[in-house]
Amino acid sequence: MTTNRLEAFSDGVLAIIITIMVLELKVPHGSDFEALQPLIPKFLSYLFSFIYVGIYWNNHHHLFQAIEKVNGKVLLANLGLLFWLSLLPFVTGWMGENHFDNHTVVLYGVVLFMCALAFLLLEKLAVKHEGHESKIGKALSNSWKERISTFGYFSGIILAFFYPIVSLVIFYGIAILWIMPDSRIENTLNQKSD
Repeated sequence: MTTNRLEAFSDGVLAIIITIMVLELKVPHGSDFEALQPLIPKFLSYLFSFIYVGIYWNNHHHLFQAIEKVNGKVLLANLGLLFWLSLLPFVTGWMGENHFDNHTVVLYGVVLFMCALAFLLLEKLAVKHEGHESKIGKALSNSWKERISTFGYFSGIILAFFYPIVSLVIFYGIAILWIMPDSRIENTLNQKSD
């Protein structure tokens, strides 16, 4: 099976996730800038989650530039990723509504951790399906970013019970690590075209 329908469906789901998140920002009752002040925590949590969804969309797009065909396991793994990403509007809203309380940051970290594991599973199943000598197999042979991210999310979840702001710094440090699309895939694709 080709990847066209999977990519189109995933793009649609990610667009809906972003739309749902922005709907959590309610218009204030007042016309001065002071009326916006209570929305700052919600806006910050929306901004952080928007960046995360954008990072996943970007890396998902790059991943599927290197994948030529999918099977049922890859389709299910992609649905698993979309499931965890679809929880971001809820945990984002809860975290912003409660001004980054430690329990809300813990759950936010758990969802980010599960998104990362789901993306890693998607990568592994795609490599298994296409083979280690395929474009995707060669591109993903080194997984240092995935290991750092997984460790960072796990550490951030534990720290969030005591220091939620430190956890958020860790989570957004990981986002910075991934903000640029995975260069391993671009480099592998560029080598193939030479």
